[in-house]
Amino acid sequence: MIYTGLSPASGRPIDVHVENGRIMAVSPSSALGTKLWIAPGFIDLQVNGFAGVDYNSPDAPIDEIARSIDTQRSCGVTRLFPTVITGSKDNICGSLRNLAKAKSQLREGVSMEAFHVEGPWISADDGPRGAHPKEHVRPATIEEWRHFQDAAEGQIRLLTVAPEQQGVLPLIEQVCAEGVVVSIGHTNATTSQIEDAIHAGATMSTHLGNGSHKELPRFPNYIWDQLAADELYASLIVDGIHLPQAFVKVALRAKGLDRTILVTDAVAPAGCAPGIYRLGHLEVELLPENRVQLTTTGRLAGSALRMDRGVENLLRFTGLSLPEALMTATVNPGQALRIEGRQGFLEAGEQADLILFRFDPGTKAIQIEQIVVAEASNAATALNQRM
Repeated sequence: MIYTGLSPASGRPIDVHVENGRIMAVSPSSALGTKLWIAPGFIDLQVNGFAGVDYNSPDAPIDEIARSIDTQRSCGVTRLFPTVITGSKDNICGSLRNLAKAKSQLREGVSMEAFHVEGPWISADDGPRGAHPKEHVRPATIEEWRHFQDAAEGQIRLLTVAPEQQGVLPLIEQVCAEGVVVSIGHTNATTSQIEDAIHAGATMSTHLGNGSHKELPRFPNYIWDQLAADELYASLIVDGIHLPQAFVKVALRAKGLDRTILVTDAVAPAGCAPGIYRLGHLEVELLPENRVQLTTTGRLAGSALRMDRGVENLLRFTGLSLPEALMTATVNPGQALRIEGRQGFLEAGEQADLILFRFDPGTKAIQIEQIVVAEASNAATALNQRM
């Protein structure tokens, strides 16, 4: 099968040759009239729910999870990390079991690359804790980690923790030895505690600039320390609500293009009408301006961001070129999480996860027209956009 589109790097038409779910070759194309651009599918490392479906509910129906994945595919996402946040042991384990069941039973489950657990081993302080329920924040133990990973059938590959929480440093060493990527987030850590976490194996920062105090010392502080750490990738929520344009630009310059990752941190209301929804133990509200907040305090509680809109915002906020912005949603998360076959940009041997889309260089608008998903059977399935 051959998929033809404009190369984001050159603007010229290329043919991407696909066989058995893999890119076999990329070559110049004679189809000079093509209007669509072609790129790898997006990878979202942090999505708590979508299209009205809460991944933090042990009772989320399997067919509804399938629908939520299909909706995300229409936004260009071919791989995602369903994310389970701080909660009771029963709720976290139940949610992970349910997601593992969906991954194994659904054809759409191939898009569930692995799982992300965010908490419960984070800061209990107001501000850094964000919207996570304080009553379920607790010290880390390797025993509880084992329960989580068993419930997930070994599918947890990303873990967000606060370095200062009791028991976290030995846990970081243990899970990194198991091949899990550890990210620093929802933290009130000192400079030395962040350095200790990096030494133990942490390689990422979760939604940097969020999950923090409203006011911080000029320096040192845990945002500066993570921005300065060359060892850490940084994920950013670029919805225009969580972070101002200036911070996005500065963070990009500090981390560099190859260490910046776009995430949505989407929750169940994403893609839905304004109203009241659930996020695990929490009640959240989607406002007409696309802000998601706790109904009790008005504090931000995830986002309603779509990945295609996130790429658009990144283009508008930073002046990046199209291929540069696409890197933050494709190659960079693939490399940070060591996803097999997703660490290059339209290269032979890579998985045939592709998007074909319209792009307006003036407005930076992106419209997904078709996606191709490499299936577990090593086949590749082309799907028309469905909204």
